[in-house]
Order: sequence, then structure tokens, then C-alpha cells
Amino acid sequence: MSEDRRLDVLRAIVSEYVHTREPVGSKAIAANHDLGVSPATIRNDMAVLEDQTLIYQPHTSAGRVPTDRGYRVFVDQLATLKPMSVPERRAVEAFLSQSIDLDDVVHRTVRLLAQVTHQLAVVQYPSLSTATLRRLELVDMGTHRVLLVVITNAGRVEERMLEFDGRVSAGTIADLRARLNQDCENKAAEQIGPVLDELRSAASAQDLPLVEAVCEGLLDLLKPEAEARFVVAGVSNLARAGVEFRDIAPVLDALEEQVALLRLFSEVDPEEQDVRVTIGAENRHDAFAETSVVSGTYGVSAAPPAHLGVVGPTRMDYPRTMSTVRAVAAYLSRYMTH
Repeated sequence: MSEDRRLDVLRAIVSEYVHTREPVGSKAIAANHDLGVSPATIRNDMAVLEDQTLIYQPHTSAGRVPTDRGYRVFVDQLATLKPMSVPERRAVEAFLSQSIDLDDVVHRTVRLLAQVTHQLAVVQYPSLSTATLRRLELVDMGTHRVLLVVITNAGRVEERMLEFDGRVSAGTIADLRARLNQDCENKAAEQIGPVLDELRSAASAQDLPLVEAVCEGLLDLLKPEAEARFVVAGVSNLARAGVEFRDIAPVLDALEEQVALLRLFSEVDPEEQDVRVTIGAENRHDAFAETSVVSGTYGVSAAPPAHLGVVGPTRMDYPRTMSTVRAVAAYLSRYMTH
């Protein structure tokens, strides 16, 4: 029973400190949390928590503040996360549903995460390593020019203006479009080679320049990207929290490095948990040793997951932040699927 009560005291200290930024005393816990015990009993529990290095006293006669280990115990004890309210979910879905393509939804998502959590938000673009063709369009732009539009299964829209020798008819362009959509749908770049070789072999001398240009453009647009891309928003939120850090400059510098961000999120295993929290020194990059990172993944089952999350000080509203990241990740996965 006393162990359960001490966990209740720890939760109270974390909750009070997150919202007030002031060290928490036993009287505040007794007044604001119905623990059913006296301030003296709470002080005894706080002494045990301090011996367990879950809380500490920043200076004499002050209240107590959670340590990184205390935050970890607090997060691990969150058996359930309070879901976002119905109005909140509707607001999220209404805002993101206005997206017109993948670029738009990624930028909307990162802004939304930053605004809702009041932290710095990061969203990774889906990997194109297994991108497959959903549909392509060929638009006749006049003599010697065709616009190739490729839509992947990840929702990415890519365009390429193609130039070639000779003239072709609208019927030829329509036939080529239909054939490629029929034979290349849901296939990746490495799978459509035989189809493209057959098209080249069957093309007339007059049509071959167009066919060659379209085949090369399609393969190029479906090629995997060389490195993962991240979008960041809410840097001002982190800057306002600068008093929480001994030196915020290394954090801001690291956030500009794609490799650092990739390392920061690479340990998330979507098979084990939908939301992951790393606190302080648990973060692999030294620059983030004073931060907490709440991260999740999204995407479709056929492709590697992409990451999203928030970065902030260890003094963070963990339940709300975790539920927000989980809800937004689930919406993004639905967007990617449909």
C-alpha cells in the first residue's frame, strides 16, 4: 500500500511541477490531490522517493522536483492514455483533411503538432525506398513536350517536363498513358523494367523518342530518395523553454542535421509500442541529453514506417503529448492508406 501511495505522490509531484515550474511541497500535494494522508506522511514518502533518486531538492527548504528517472517511472506507470476529446479529434481531422497532397499534409501535421503540444515538432517524409506507382498522367504541352505526373502509393505527387524529338498524336499519348497505368500499377521502379523494355521494342520510329523520354522520366521519379527528409516546426516553443536547459544552442544545432534527427527517432519500433518516450540521457545524441522526445510512426504496411514526434524539455505534459502524437500518427496512417 505504501508503495502505491508513493507512486501517487510521485505522480502528484510531476503533475504540479509540469504546470507550475515550481518545486513541489507536501502541503501543495495534500491540498491539490486527494491522497487521504497528512502532509507529514507525504513528507515521509517524499524522503523515500528522494532516496530512490526519483525526486530531488534543488535547494534547502524548497520543495521537490522530478529527476529524469522520476519522469521515467511516471511515464512507465501510465497504464492508459486519455484520448483526445471528440472536438479535438474533429479539429485535427478537419485541419488535415484540407491537405491537397503529401507535402501539404506533412507541413500541416508538423504545424499542428507544434501548436497542440506547445513543443518543437518533427515529421519525417515517408520513405520512397519501396514506392510504387498508383497512377501517372501524360499531358500534351505542345510540340516536343509532355508533362509527366507520377502519383505514388505514398501519396507523393511528382512532375517532370519531358522534351523529345518529333511530333506525336494525342491518341499515341493516350495509348501510352493507358498501357503504363494498366501494366505498372502498384509496381516499384525495379519491377517495371520488363514493361518498359517491351514498350520500347514495340514503339515505332516516330514514337520512340516519346516512349524513351517517358520511360526514363518514370524510372527517375520512382527512384528512392538518397536520404530521409524531416520537417520541423515550433522552434520558437523550444526557444521559450530555454530556461529549462543549461545550454540550448547544441539542441538547436542538432535539429538542423537530418542525420541527428534520424538517429533520434530510429529506435522506435511500431511493433512494440505506438508511442515511445525517451528522457534525458536515454536519447542517443548528446545534444538531446536535456530533452524528452515523444515519438511515433505512421505509414502503410507495405512500406517502411516514417517517424513523427515532439522534442521539448523533460518538464513536459507527458500524457497529453503522448495522446496527441498517437492520434496524429493514426490519422496520418489512414491518410496514407486511403
